[in-house]
Amino acid sequence: MARPTKARGKMVRHLGINVFGNPKYDRLLKKKPYGPGEPKKGRIRETEYARQLKEKQKVKFAYGLSERQFRNLFYKAKTSGGVTGDIMLITLERRLDNVVYRMGMAASRRQARQLVSHGHVYLNGRKVTIPSALVRPGDLISAKDRKSTEMLMRRLVSENSSRQVAPWIEVSQDDLTGKVIALPTRDMIPTIAEEQLIVEFYSK
Repeated sequence: MARPTKARGKMVRHLGINVFGNPKYDRLLKKKPYGPGEPKKGRIRETEYARQLKEKQKVKFAYGLSERQFRNLFYKAKTSGGVTGDIMLITLERRLDNVVYRMGMAASRRQARQLVSHGHVYLNGRKVTIPSALVRPGDLISAKDRKSTEMLMRRLVSENSSRQVAPWIEVSQDDLTGKVIALPTRDMIPTIAEEQLIVEFYSK
């Protein structure tokens, strides 16, 4: 998992987008819509390399990957055929921790990653503690059959009920389950960065 060395609030302000998913950073961006050390009236003009780097950092930190993990994922997407940027984002969306987040069972991907790592999430009836595990159509994600886990999950689902569930996942809040009904397509994935700039960054 990528562990940012900067304060998360400063990083969100620098990137100009709430990459961590926590609602408190939305409030911070609204209050301070400029980067640390930047003038309040507008952002400092960036070089092309700086723009490419920033777009890469947005996606890397949003999904909680280390630089090595992200680079390896990019090169796999590049050699798999098809549109590299699309395949990269679709692969990231298929991660189990991201699916838990998209289901509304966690306030952030970081929290979703912890739930998976601590064994609170089942995949097709089996405990899976690998956040990077990729889901497939037909897979069923559920909460661990334990009272404390169920109470935790119901609270999280209630707190995140206002967030829209990904269209490629069918969720039952009563049963605390989610079913992958199809693989996501690019138009189903919210845009947080210009993926073409990431392709250009790694293609140099």
